[in-house]
Amino acid sequence: MEYIRITNLHDPLFKKMHTLLGEVFPPEEVLEFNLWKEPLEDPSIHVYVAEHDGEVVGATEYRYYPQWNIAMTDFTIIGQPGLAIGRFLAEKRQEDLHRLAEENGKVLYGGFAEIYNPYLREDVEFGGVIPMNPYVRREVLSHLGYKRLDFPYIHPSWKNDGEPVLGLDFCFMPTDNRITEISTDIVVDFLMDYYSVLSNKPKMWFEMLDFLKAQKKVKLLPL
Repeated sequence: MEYIRITNLHDPLFKKMHTLLGEVFPPEEVLEFNLWKEPLEDPSIHVYVAEHDGEVVGATEYRYYPQWNIAMTDFTIIGQPGLAIGRFLAEKRQEDLHRLAEENGKVLYGGFAEIYNPYLREDVEFGGVIPMNPYVRREVLSHLGYKRLDFPYIHPSWKNDGEPVLGLDFCFMPTDNRITEISTDIVVDFLMDYYSVLSNKPKMWFEMLDFLKAQKKVKLLPL
């Protein structure tokens, strides 16, 4: 299995990856094909596929933010069971992120990720791929060390239609597992930067930010 970076729309592996995205994620979570041009060409956005026998069997997208020394995992896709794709992607991604932090002269502080909460929303099947089942994915993130940030999370739809996406938790995985809370400034600054590409965000999202700004710290709870 190979870990291959995708940097342009014309890479044949990208078409396969985008097809896989549509099969696994709900429509509001999938960016249109042509809108991927700038993200793929952005050197700060890392899009990798797991290629096995000429097919894309998994993929992950992540970013490293040197100003905060944190990462964000945008997504992880496991296309089929029985190939240890999840472990392969997680290990390769973490190696790369530690390298990026080292180049920044630091030890990686941690990383954010979103995860569906199937206990709140049970209508997401994720293409019927068992490893992508929200219950399974939630346990996997917990085993990796992710913790749930203690606030009601609102995700703006990637359709840029101003609709809120509910039933998600926002998580953080500290490199030092003794960390039990993080500054709300980091969370707010990150969310404002991350979703700056969306011009039409829901009112609930701004209310969430106001809620966070009123606090100094946000707790990390078991996932």
